[in-house]
Amino acid sequence: MTTDPYAALGLKKTASAEDIKKAYKKIVRVSHPDLNPDDAAAEAKFKAAAAAYDLLKDPAQRARFDAGEIDASGAERQPERKFYRDYAGQQPGGSQGFGGQGFGGQHGDPADIFADFLRHRGGGGGQGFAAQGSDLRFSMEVPFLDAARGAKMPITLPDGAKLEVQIPPGASDGQTLRLRGKGAAGIGGAPAGDALITLTVRAHPTFRREGNDILTVLPIGIDEAVLGAKVEAPTIDGPVSLTIPKGASSGRVLRLRGRGVQPHGAKERGDQRIELRIVMPAKIDPELEAFMEEWRKTHAHDPRKGGRT
Repeated sequence: MTTDPYAALGLKKTASAEDIKKAYKKIVRVSHPDLNPDDAAAEAKFKAAAAAYDLLKDPAQRARFDAGEIDASGAERQPERKFYRDYAGQQPGGSQGFGGQGFGGQHGDPADIFADFLRHRGGGGGQGFAAQGSDLRFSMEVPFLDAARGAKMPITLPDGAKLEVQIPPGASDGQTLRLRGKGAAGIGGAPAGDALITLTVRAHPTFRREGNDILTVLPIGIDEAVLGAKVEAPTIDGPVSLTIPKGASSGRVLRLRGRGVQPHGAKERGDQRIELRIVMPAKIDPELEAFMEEWRKTHAHDPRKGGRT
């Protein structure tokens, strides 16, 4: 699998941020492991795309990658190792840098000076080298309701290990969760790094989110709009009874207090806003048609008047 993040998403380096997002979502829809059990190729493609998206979606991080400052994993690129070759032999008597200690030449590859230095540090003197493990970055697609209400979801790491991730209530698209100590192992007894999981919230056919409010459109019949009614309305916590007032028009918004989301740190829960939409019968029966003909003769009403331009 390619290590070029652009190639992993099927894009050129000139792709826009929107192109990157669309390409990633397209691959997720087709290659997600949950949709392709036991398909190693699809899983590899999904992992490569997730890693690529995680790198390129951040403009600053993308710019650093394009400039060659970091690699495809997000790790800092090591500077070109010229020190020994640039300076070897410049000291009197042909000594080869570092006070003539002979780390290069016939004693080994000069490019391994630093590694040799660490080996010397690790042996004798009781001063072993230690370094905390690096952070690992992942992407996770979360269903809308799981993000709104909170849930536990599994994630598979590149080494095959599985983690259970706690999605907090009110999680938002692009939010990054940090799992302490779940990154790469440390060196010399140092602690492991963290796992950083960036969330992509999947769209829902009924609900949308705006801040901490939940928005939805509720179809109602012409009789319910005229006479009023009690109907069942969906919320993220399940259906509730909703009173439609008499004479309700399409576009009118009813508010259910405290039926939205409450992210961590928010003082109170958002609301649910329900927009009413009058839906006419698929076929107008003769009785309704006759009634409206008579009603129009004596109750003419022009909704386009009333100060609207």
